[in-house]
Amino acid sequence: MPKRITPLLVALSATVLTACSQQPADDAEALPEPAAFEVKYEKFVLDNGLEVVFHQDDSDPVIAVALTFHVGSARELEGRTGFAHLFEHLLFLESENLGKGGLDEMSSRIGGSGANGSTSRDRTNYFQTVPNDALEKMIWAEADKLGFFINTVTEDVLAKEKQVVKNEKRQGTDNRPYGHANYVVGKNLYPADHPYNWQVIGSLEDLQNATLQDVKDFYNKWYVPNNATLVIAGDFDAEQAKDWVHKYFDEIPRGEDITPLADRPAALSATVKRYYEDNFAQLPELRMVWPGVDLYHNDAYALDILMALLSEGKTAPLNRVIVEDKQLASDVTLYNNNSELAGEIMLITRAYPGTDLNNVYDGVQEAFARFEREGIQEEDLQRIKAGIETEFYANLSSVLGKAFQLAQYNIFANDPGYINKELQQYLQVRPHDIERVYNQYIKSKPFIATSFVPKGQTDLIIAGSTLAEVAEEKIVAEGRGESFDVAEDSGYTKTPTKFDRSAEPPYGALPVPAVPDVWQSELTNGLGLFGIQSNELPIVDFELTFKGGLLSEQANKVGVSNLLAMLLQKGTATRTPEELEKAIELLGAEISVASGRQSITFAGTTLARHYEETIALLKEMLLSPRWDEKEFQLAKQDVLSTIAQQSADPGSIADNAYFKLLYGSNHILSNNPLGSEASVSAITLEDVKQYYAQTLSPSVANFLVVGAVDADTVKASLASLNQSWPAKPVVQPSIDTPERPRAAKVYFYDVPGAKQSELRIGYVALAETDSDFYPATLMNYKLGGGGFASRLMQTLREGKGYTYGVRSGFSGTDIPGPFTISSGVRTNVTYESLALVKAILGEYAATFTEQDLENTKSYFTKSAARQFETAGAKLSMLDNISRYGWQPDYARQRQNVVQAITQPEIEKLAKQYANPNGMIWLVAGDADTQMPRLAELGFGEPVLLNPQE
Repeated sequence: MPKRITPLLVALSATVLTACSQQPADDAEALPEPAAFEVKYEKFVLDNGLEVVFHQDDSDPVIAVALTFHVGSARELEGRTGFAHLFEHLLFLESENLGKGGLDEMSSRIGGSGANGSTSRDRTNYFQTVPNDALEKMIWAEADKLGFFINTVTEDVLAKEKQVVKNEKRQGTDNRPYGHANYVVGKNLYPADHPYNWQVIGSLEDLQNATLQDVKDFYNKWYVPNNATLVIAGDFDAEQAKDWVHKYFDEIPRGEDITPLADRPAALSATVKRYYEDNFAQLPELRMVWPGVDLYHNDAYALDILMALLSEGKTAPLNRVIVEDKQLASDVTLYNNNSELAGEIMLITRAYPGTDLNNVYDGVQEAFARFEREGIQEEDLQRIKAGIETEFYANLSSVLGKAFQLAQYNIFANDPGYINKELQQYLQVRPHDIERVYNQYIKSKPFIATSFVPKGQTDLIIAGSTLAEVAEEKIVAEGRGESFDVAEDSGYTKTPTKFDRSAEPPYGALPVPAVPDVWQSELTNGLGLFGIQSNELPIVDFELTFKGGLLSEQANKVGVSNLLAMLLQKGTATRTPEELEKAIELLGAEISVASGRQSITFAGTTLARHYEETIALLKEMLLSPRWDEKEFQLAKQDVLSTIAQQSADPGSIADNAYFKLLYGSNHILSNNPLGSEASVSAITLEDVKQYYAQTLSPSVANFLVVGAVDADTVKASLASLNQSWPAKPVVQPSIDTPERPRAAKVYFYDVPGAKQSELRIGYVALAETDSDFYPATLMNYKLGGGGFASRLMQTLREGKGYTYGVRSGFSGTDIPGPFTISSGVRTNVTYESLALVKAILGEYAATFTEQDLENTKSYFTKSAARQFETAGAKLSMLDNISRYGWQPDYARQRQNVVQAITQPEIEKLAKQYANPNGMIWLVAGDADTQMPRLAELGFGEPVLLNPQE
């Protein structure tokens, strides 16, 4: 199901799905009216200009709070870029009344989802979901962020956070295949003074040159009440919340009036072609970008549907020509990206290794010509519009999702009520609208073309391309000149207030966690059924999960279960791949199949009214695979292409090498679930059929369902499987658990030119069914499982600025799984980062305090209120019950563990499971500059895993 750039938040009428002929859609009957569905809200505006939107939803005792500013990278100036994104970081560090790290500490203590934020070209938002007894605390905290923050930003604070943001850029852009592609597009599509010419994250040079006064001036202009929207969604008393909003926000002064920026669409007089040799790419990538339209432009809706018609589905012209007929790439993505001032129409395809991008470009032109010849069929419009209704409900599945959408519409449509209006824009789109926008924006129009190719493969670039200008950071051995020292007491002057804001508000009434009612059953063939009925939204999510996956494969056929998962989606005995895809999409449904290390899972979402029809298609896919030889060969090409791409991606390299070290090269779980080039190339269609026959049995499967469907309906929908799908014996392989390393050892995988070092530290630890697993999870919370509240994050990111993120955690199932510490750190502080991790682990047991224990208990107790809010969380609960045989009240049992655990028990667990001397220490990075110092860790000389020839 396509995910549109602008989510639609009103339901489609069922009449949209009535059967139609294959005649052009302009001959169809009158357009249907939207179904009677309304998202209710209340909006009011404070005297200082702050716009406040409430949405009440009492499904769970939780609330979401989102504070959104109408500022993004588009409000920056050339040469002073990255400020909006920098403030996304800075506002979490300290405010006058919460204190240093106060927001993260409070979030941990109150059981929040973790305070977070995001920045785009045109807005920056800050958000969190918390139990509803913390509403006043959150309103107090958001007001402190808005009105009592900027004095806390000092030279040292700014210097540290610059390093964090630069690490994020290295991780997300500089150290990733095709990471510079959007930069090249922006520089060539928009003139230098256009606010979309630069990237949201800014440039390393601009960030480094930013002065404290520059930063404060930017904040004081844009981060003011009259440029912000506060949304509160969830289970709360609106009148009480309104009083609190006035109490904490009213005295924050209004800023200067802000003049809206005028729309400024891109304009190209001629096609521009650029190329770039990408250090981390293994596949040649083509991007073609045309100037598009701004957000909520009248043409945006027809363009969205045009993108889907051209690229989504087996019968879409781009897919038919490039993927099916010419077999140049595994997929083609085409989407309509609308921002506030302008938009882009972007085509992206990564071709198979060694493919000439000129052939891909020719394929795009051939696909467009096919679209012009064949026109638009009503059934294609049906399937696209049907998917929109499902997207609508998916976007409303959490209170945070509701808050996001209300803020989006309030800021950019100047009306939160547009949440109940936008769908009609899509319903009104007719074929002549689609043809018009195709001719107006794409056909024979100039565009930007980028050819990103592997090093040394410039023979694959589009003819006429010239070299793109990209600033590459030089890799050095050590991080000299990038250190800083943030004082404990910044010494700033606090802002005068009308009342004492320094005391944190009290909790409200203790929320009662909404633990779902679970029903269980079993078919006579052994298929387990587990369900939770939830009627909040007319939608159903389901999973059919089998034991198996990589765990059930043979060493010389690794990747066969992944190929099986791909083929099960490619038609049935009575339906071609195209027919199956269309049947699913006409229901507004999704059915996907995926294989992992221990399972194969069918996962789906459908409208409640189409549940039975969707399950009928699921059964057909399961019991009557098509076994199409052409689709099998396409699937193999796709997988081999992905494996090639992973071979140069530092994160993937680190993951694959880490599992080899954890399990040993002869263990089945040491393998990449996709397989290797050799194993995938050797797999035949008969191998896939044999794996299917041996492993997919109801005796090793469970069906999980959550949503607006009752148990009787579910049982009836699956009853025919008792006869049509008999159980057969499936032997589960016996798995040896590797011994924990007796001594720590450092390993290095050389990725020449890597802008970051990927760290993986750990060992094979516990099964989730082990009695120590949950207590060990509690132990790990303050170490690295608690996000910004954890010691690893507070030290490596907040204290030193070495990384964008670091975490630790246990990942066992019914067999032992790894304990892992993972991070991407600035290349020139690789040793320093590892030394800090070693020190933190070494002192953790002895320094875990009663205050740490209190914070841990508070988090796990309070967060219970929101642990089953979403459909995904409910499915996860059912997975635990079905996989491990736990009782439905296991969450309450875990609360008993939380309350009973003591500081000495945590200390004992830390000594046993977080001992740095019994772990594998792996680095994937630039060996020439970083490997020599690693012997100083005291774990012996590092072992180079891939010596260069």
